[in-house]
Amino acid sequence: MPASSDQKTAVVLCAASNSDLEDLVAIRIEAMRESLERLGRFDPNRARERFLSGFDVNSTRRIVVSGDLVGFVVIKNHQGELLLDHLYVIPGAQGLGIGSEVLTRIFREADEIGRPIKVGALKESASNRFYTRHGFVFVESGEFDNYYVRANSNAVSP
Repeated sequence: MPASSDQKTAVVLCAASNSDLEDLVAIRIEAMRESLERLGRFDPNRARERFLSGFDVNSTRRIVVSGDLVGFVVIKNHQGELLLDHLYVIPGAQGLGIGSEVLTRIFREADEIGRPIKVGALKESASNRFYTRHGFVFVESGEFDNYYVRANSNAVSP
């Protein structure tokens, strides 16, 4: 892992396998811990169960930098749009542009198939700023999450 954020790091997205499951759960718990603790809702067992209940290996890609697993992303086809169900980067690898690079690739894929992308972000999480900075527009707020949409850049205006 580079020590400097000035250094361009190669981000590789790899298909996940069922054998990655425990590593992915651990990444999710580590990445969400601070935000959930701030809300008084951190429960690693609940976080694990929620992730396992919706796990779809075919929608999941590992994020690898310099040979190290640093995160994962889950994109699901959902009612004419793509659902960015999970995007987690371990805290030690945040701030290096990894999440931005992953989003750039997802945006390209979404634009190629003509789909908008929807994402939910835990209230009080820094991910809200991350998504709005990358062009997602706030749509609505739920009990625990804010929801955003990024329109397809190839969409034709009426």
